[in-house]
Amino acid sequence: MSDTIIKVENLGKKYTIGHQAQSGGWKPNRGNYVALRDVVTDSAKSLGKRLLGKERKPSYTTEDFWALKDINFEIKRGEVVGIIGRNGAGKSTLLKILSRITEPTTGRIELRGRVASLLEVGTGFHPELTGRENIYLNGSILGMSRIEIRKKFDEIVDFAEVEKFLDTPVKRYSSGMYVRLAFAVAAHLEPEILVIDEVLAVGDIDFQKKCLRKMNGIARENTTILLVSHNVSIVQDLCNQSILLEQGKVRTLGSTKNVIETYLENSSRNTQLLTHTSEAKRKGNKKIVFKDAYITNQLEEYQNIFYMGDSIYLHFSFVIREVVSKPIVAIHIKNSLNEQFCHITNLDDDFEIPNSRVGDNININVEVAKVFFTPSEYIIELWIGENLGVTCDYLKDFITIEILQGNKIKRPIPYPSHVKFFLESHWHIKDDVEKLD
Repeated sequence: MSDTIIKVENLGKKYTIGHQAQSGGWKPNRGNYVALRDVVTDSAKSLGKRLLGKERKPSYTTEDFWALKDINFEIKRGEVVGIIGRNGAGKSTLLKILSRITEPTTGRIELRGRVASLLEVGTGFHPELTGRENIYLNGSILGMSRIEIRKKFDEIVDFAEVEKFLDTPVKRYSSGMYVRLAFAVAAHLEPEILVIDEVLAVGDIDFQKKCLRKMNGIARENTTILLVSHNVSIVQDLCNQSILLEQGKVRTLGSTKNVIETYLENSSRNTQLLTHTSEAKRKGNKKIVFKDAYITNQLEEYQNIFYMGDSIYLHFSFVIREVVSKPIVAIHIKNSLNEQFCHITNLDDDFEIPNSRVGDNININVEVAKVFFTPSEYIIELWIGENLGVTCDYLKDFITIEILQGNKIKRPIPYPSHVKFFLESHWHIKDDVEKLD
């Protein structure tokens, strides 16, 4: 009998997405936001024009979007496999198909065993039912009999540490309690295949350690684990094999070490600015114009994926079209919510841009030392002006970087939701304290 437990052949998942027409249809006044009144008004106008026999172009168009395409791989029984890739690469879509939550558009999957899934906090739970009732409900969804659930019940409650709230509706649970109970049910009901999507991003340090120990334990019991995580250090510690997804396709698969190296090396593709924003679309008086910009690591290798605590090196050049006295360059950094929360200028380092003549090309290197942003994607913008109020040129949203967990911040995720970044600190015990008589 073959020891292949998951076999994926030519897998594809297609979605149909709509776009508002740029001409001929309704045009809401607030950017891409479409209000209900706009839809109702557009429908009424469309009906009226059809009744009058007037042709009208459709107000929206559709296109096919392949979230996954031509996916092929095999996973052996007992393997712990990490699935990594940038946001939108298709990781969660793949897990949903493997968990039989959604059907593939093309291809086929062979699963030789019972599958337990943890795709998000509280998956399979009913908010009005108690913790006790949800253990039986979730266990039944996972294909366990009542006798099997009862046999494991005490272990589940003990692992989840929710005994005090066992008969409380789970809608009153915190997110941490939710995920503890969900993980405990899935991990203790002895599935042949355990599918996990970023669940460890919720929970305190002790729970995360307990989950990692449990996953190591069930892996030794010949259970196959598929783990999606942006925490590369967890993938590296836990997984012996990994798959790198890129734009819905398998970029590479094999040993976790090699896959992670490819993932990091691949970031260099997106680091150079090749004047993708035309000068005509930029803000400013164009007395000074940016010509080139890119991100590297310390070795001057193109890169836009970094670990917490790494230094980021920004290189850019600009050309002088009109002489400006003491120009100022500013670097804006925005988070995934488009909030600008960090601002750097050459004034911070008491650095003056040298006096230049018309036609001169100035090259600047900036080291942003030890970036302790919380793991996520960030957007960098470049601004140059005659002073802090007069814009010469402005590159909006020109480079995206990704910060990974790494090991330089020892506390595990999750971080407090309001925290955007950490400060480097050094702690010591002072051993020369005067003794009191």
